[in-house]
Amino acid sequence: MKKDPKNQKRTFKAGCQRTWEVITAEPDLAYLELAFPECPTCPHRVQPEGAKPFCTLRLQDAPHPFASLGNLKL
Repeated sequence: MKKDPKNQKRTFKAGCQRTWEVITAEPDLAYLELAFPECPTCPHRVQPEGAKPFCTLRLQDAPHPFASLGNLKL
């Protein structure tokens, strides 16, 4: 019997290397509080026009979103 991915605890990592364990099936999450001193310079921080800034949390074992570009032959 296959487990429901929604019921699995997953570890997410921010650009500052902090981790959070969350029960979710989502591949990315947003951290809205930005309470850590390095949040203003975090490489995962997103500041959309007209909206509150946030940090993207990615699955701890996920490759970098641009990792596949390293295989391109130009």
